[in-house]
Amino acid sequence: TDAIADMHFMLQKEVVNRLVAGPNSKAYGRLSVMAQYYCQVIPVLEVPPSAFTPPPKVDSAVVRLVPHSTMPYPVKEIRVLSRITTEAFNQRRKTIRNSLGNLFSVEVLTELGIDPAMRAENISVAQYCLMANWLSDNLPTKES
Repeated sequence: TDAIADMHFMLQKEVVNRLVAGPNSKAYGRLSVMAQYYCQVIPVLEVPPSAFTPPPKVDSAVVRLVPHSTMPYPVKEIRVLSRITTEAFNQRRKTIRNSLGNLFSVEVLTELGIDPAMRAENISVAQYCLMANWLSDNLPTKES
């Protein structure tokens, strides 16, 4: 969309860290995946508590969100991506085989190039989108 070129937000530093986090990091979670699906997320600067009066008890940071002009990993149904990330990260210490076992067989995950022994925080945005598209194509219809 051409409506918004970019957005800047000042947030608690921990929230910015979660927004920008990549796979294999502790801060990586559902917020990271969903934000990075829609936007390029760029940390701009950290703001110490001393910059405010009275100083807060937390560090702040400015983040820049630039909406993708073309989605790098388009999904067919955003609600499916949302559901997968919610289920995966609700039990982030479980393997994908266990946390998403009700949605994907080990064979399907392997077919998609995703190791069923990985945990939610090891899976990239692109891989979550791949799973969402597979599920959109293979969800049973509501007609039955």
